[in-house]
Amino acid sequence: MKNNTKHVLSVTDLSAEEIDVILKDAIRLKKTPLSDDLKGHFLALIFEKPSLRTRVSFEVAIQEQGGCSLILPPTAIQMGEREAIKDVAAYLSGNVTAATLRVFDHQTLVKFAEYATIPIINALSDVEHPCQALADVMTVLQHKSSLEGKRLLFIGDGNNVCHSLLLAGALTGLSVTVACPEGYEPSDDILAKAREIGAKRGAEFVVTNNPAEGAKNADAIYTDVWASMGQEDETIARKKIFQPFQLNSELLANAPDAIVMHCLPAHRGEEITDEVIDGPQSVVFDQAENRRHAQKALLRFLLMD
Repeated sequence: MKNNTKHVLSVTDLSAEEIDVILKDAIRLKKTPLSDDLKGHFLALIFEKPSLRTRVSFEVAIQEQGGCSLILPPTAIQMGEREAIKDVAAYLSGNVTAATLRVFDHQTLVKFAEYATIPIINALSDVEHPCQALADVMTVLQHKSSLEGKRLLFIGDGNNVCHSLLLAGALTGLSVTVACPEGYEPSDDILAKAREIGAKRGAEFVVTNNPAEGAKNADAIYTDVWASMGQEDETIARKKIFQPFQLNSELLANAPDAIVMHCLPAHRGEEITDEVIDGPQSVVFDQAENRRHAQKALLRFLLMD
């Protein structure tokens, strides 16, 4: 079964032009958030993982536009166990107008989207986190006035957040340097794809094991937890490996004009210190708020004629 419904499982499911439209609308909606433009639309939220920002931002986003949301926790539907993924996708396609999934395995999203005839949005998988990346580039755009010619340093694990940042940077002209320990680099395929797409916008993508070097000339410095959900058994080992990659005042001194970003939740005292996350260069909570506005614009893009 195939359909032509627009899904956003990866940042690259959006074109550079479409991202530009979404970002402009998100910035406008941050100033004037309320409308009835999505009245009559219903968003299903399926969460296999715990959620604070994703749940709040999507629920408030659609309600601010006059729509409604439905939370479907894993214990309620037991997708893939009690009921086949394709059956859940088919049923929801007849009863709601879009679905957002936060899953452990990216292939769950792929299979769900294959059988869905409504837009499906990746709210986090083990491969990508496109909604976070939209909010991230929106944040850089707001605080640095442009994306092309700007440089972002991502410090930490080459994870799903890092992957989407690389691809979003490629599409918007934002250069991204990834500073990570050896063996924790982003996917070679994702990096190659970012370089291929980014060449058209003059964006550069570098991987280094030296965070201080990467911080020089950075317009934004971004970090994330060292052990993501599902990697709890690696926490102790990762703390030792990633300690030299902590975002602290010493490292930040290499980039006095850079904004500080974090996708949250933050493990204060580990990947980032209190004085940095609470300091004058931090835009972490503005970045978190931007999740709502970017997702509001994404929903409008997918659901409005």
